[in-house]
Amino acid sequence: MAGHSQFKNIMHRKGRVDAVRSKLFSKLAREITVAAKLGTPDPAMNPRLRAAVLAARAENMPKDNIERAIKKATGGEGENYEEIRYEGYGPGGAALIVEAQTDNRNRTASDVRSAFTKSGGSLAETGAVAFMFDRVGVIAFPPEVADADAMLEAAIEAGADDVRSDADGHEVTCAQEAYGEVSKALEARFGEPRRTGLIWKAQNAIDVDDETGEKLIRLVEVIEDQDDVQNVYVNFALSEALMEKMGA
Repeated sequence: MAGHSQFKNIMHRKGRVDAVRSKLFSKLAREITVAAKLGTPDPAMNPRLRAAVLAARAENMPKDNIERAIKKATGGEGENYEEIRYEGYGPGGAALIVEAQTDNRNRTASDVRSAFTKSGGSLAETGAVAFMFDRVGVIAFPPEVADADAMLEAAIEAGADDVRSDADGHEVTCAQEAYGEVSKALEARFGEPRRTGLIWKAQNAIDVDDETGEKLIRLVEVIEDQDDVQNVYVNFALSEALMEKMGA
């Protein structure tokens, strides 16, 4: 797959997630706390919290850590985080959307701007690149829950827009407005998904040469290393050769 998912697959193969496990757990816990504060602390009644808990489970975050993060919200503990979206350009004109949660807007803006600048990119005004992406819901299931045809049929019936099925599993996408109903229908049929939530999906992925691709990968790495950054979405596609090289 192109763009964000393709990049994530490379990073997982490189083992980078294991190398920064503590930082990853901190970001996951922050999202759980924020989600619980914005809605009910019950994942069954709070779609965003449910998505955060599923993401934490997918990374093998201990149950105690998850419960502690929820209790922070219900007990009024922890900082009050503000959600901010940054947009910018990387080498080759690639577009990036950065989602952050921060208790210090000035610090986070400075850190993100510095990450872009040092890696050959530039921070832009909000809205500068968002029009190149769609805000969509994603519901992902492991491959064994259904074959490709069965998943496609169920997704169409539920009101989804697209399904991608391969050896790694099924990824269903739908309009943001339909996310709640689609996810509910698919969970009723196939059980708990592997991953679910709202993302920024690039409308078109631009091809970049391998030299530019390596620069873009470094840019995303630097941005994701920022403590306040939760997600980075991109619109570039890497060559198979570079994917193999970076995943080696």
